Amino acid sequence: MTTAASSQFPATTPDAAAVLSKAVPRAAERLGITRAHLATILGVSPATVTRLFRGSYQLDPHRKEWEFGLLFVRLFRSLDSIVGDEPTARRWLASENHALNARPIELIGQTEGLVRVVQYLDASRGLG
Repeated sequence: MTTAASSQFPATTPDAAAVLSKAVPRAAERLGITRAHLATILGVSPATVTRLFRGSYQLDPHRKEWEFGLLFVRLFRSLDSIVGDEPTARRWLASENHALNARPIELIGQTEGLVRVVQYLDASRGLG
């Protein structure tokens, strides 16, 4: 069974793993996501996130961390295309969102919340 996140990307290669493993920490830094929160989002340990930031760990395409990483980068790209700058993106994540009935930053630590926020951003991009 393929998920929406994995069906949008070609078969994984070592290069794809390297690219995603660099994109996730960069997106987290640009959005002001702490390493501890990123560990929760990806479903990995804080030590794994530290290794990811150091470049000594790559996300595994055969584990859920891969799909969460894809969704997280998709969230970043969608939000960046809508708001256009990092301070506004950070404020948006931290602000109460009436459509989502929560602050997006609180939602993205759980699978359902991450998917909801990505779907909301995708729909918002479609309106623009």
